[in-house]
Amino acid sequence: MTARRWLAALLLTASTLVHAGDTRPGPRAIWIWEGESYAMLEDDAAARTAIAFLKDKAIGTAYVYADAYEGRNLIATQPGRYRTLVRRMHAAGLKVQALLGSGYLHTERYLLPEHRRAAQAMLQRVLDYNAAAAPDERFDGISLDIEPHILDAWATSKMELLGDFLDMSDALVRQKNAVAPGLPMGPAIPFWYDGIQVEWKGRRRPMNEHVQDLYDTVALMDYRDHAEGGDGIVSHARDELDYAARIGKPVVIGVETMPNAIRKVSFHHLREGDMERELAETARAVAGLPGFGGFAIHHYAAYRRWLGAD
Repeated sequence: MTARRWLAALLLTASTLVHAGDTRPGPRAIWIWEGESYAMLEDDAAARTAIAFLKDKAIGTAYVYADAYEGRNLIATQPGRYRTLVRRMHAAGLKVQALLGSGYLHTERYLLPEHRRAAQAMLQRVLDYNAAAAPDERFDGISLDIEPHILDAWATSKMELLGDFLDMSDALVRQKNAVAPGLPMGPAIPFWYDGIQVEWKGRRRPMNEHVQDLYDTVALMDYRDHAEGGDGIVSHARDELDYAARIGKPVVIGVETMPNAIRKVSFHHLREGDMERELAETARAVAGLPGFGGFAIHHYAAYRRWLGAD
């Protein structure tokens, strides 16, 4: 499926959910990190619980971690576990994307030239997995989480690191397109990329535009606890959504449920109804923008804890 056809299908779903009066505007995705993903791969009860929870919360896409954790790399050594889980999630009506990027592995380093091969090997394992899997066992996309601003050098070498991120992205997109051009891939990016002008390959543009041009989609880490106002979700997403409309690629708006010392960054200090109200307000404000691809919640374990599900 081409990026534009994929966008059209996704936006049709979004329109249906928003305008049909659904109390949970969407579509919705969720990040599922290392420990929880490995639990789902290795424990039938954990997988069953997770699938039921996602369905109950109207989450249609799961970003399932697909790299090494605690000395093991199941996608390489036991791909059958992924085949079973992905097939099971598909049977439940869920989409599954391979989540690549890890605090455990410190993959923020992968954007540096000396670690580029590690980034490419990480991606190649997923591409190899999909090539060997049956259609109902394949990932529906790839979600990257490699953030330059986490590196210690960010304070002194911001522009160089952003250039390194774009170079890495260019290499990964070319690698993916060589074998799976129809497989959507996109990174999580902070909402403030639109305020940084970066010169790359002879063109000086906002960082978000470089990234959106390279990838099929982006998940915008739009971490605020309110929709409206100059420091709200809608305002921070506007430039990315406007550019997405111009290039025909979707933007998924990410929100946070983990505790944070800065209250406005997360919904953690509020209630579920408050978040649903703000997401509904966001959806109403951006429903007319063709680049709106729904919401993503960060993240599965934190979301469950916040809701008192654990």
